[in-house]
Amino acid sequence: MLRIFFGNDQIKVRQRAVALVEQFREEGLLVETIDSDNYDSGEVLEAAQKASLFGGQIIYLVDTPSADQDLNAEVINNFEALANSPHTFVVIEGPLLVDEKKRWGKYAEIEEIKSAATPRFNTFALADALARRDRKSLWLIWNEARLSGIAPEELVGILWWQFKSLRLAALTNSAEEAGMKDYPYQKAKRALIKFKTEEAETLSHSLLDTYHQSRLGGLDLDLAVERWLLRV
Repeated sequence: MLRIFFGNDQIKVRQRAVALVEQFREEGLLVETIDSDNYDSGEVLEAAQKASLFGGQIIYLVDTPSADQDLNAEVINNFEALANSPHTFVVIEGPLLVDEKKRWGKYAEIEEIKSAATPRFNTFALADALARRDRKSLWLIWNEARLSGIAPEELVGILWWQFKSLRLAALTNSAEEAGMKDYPYQKAKRALIKFKTEEAETLSHSLLDTYHQSRLGGLDLDLAVERWLLRV
């Protein structure tokens, strides 16, 4: 029998595979491990064809064959022998491509274990806080975004985009004239109440200057923008 546990959640993949192997061990079956550290050429096929002594099967835990090119090739080239073997082969593997899943699925019982998707931080909350001119929220959202792994350059781009929308709304009379969708245009128009004449343009230039000064070797970009946010 051939069975594979795979996926991008390697902790759970390994836990599931090892739990199955330990269950076999508790039943009194012999367990052996094959991995890239102890692999010898031809070992996999030899194990698959090994005679079953006294009718007892052996459980082979094949740990991440893709970590070794030769081991991986031997496993893939002997799917049929592994599937028809009197012994059981339990494979631990990382994520597989669609074609690889199909190929494994022809010969093995497959179980994919995926990690829960982490929702991406809503960076446009930063733009909304700027439109409200809410300094406290701006600072908090900036830091939350940074802690979630979003680069400061991307966040500066979001702020710049919001300023561009405000400036276009200030200079035009319709979304069509501004070249914007109606909803963001109307939001920008309403947000202009929070800004004095030409203030959005002045602040956008100061943000750009803060960014360039940081790139030229001045203050750390995170710290520089945090200080700028508290002046908005």
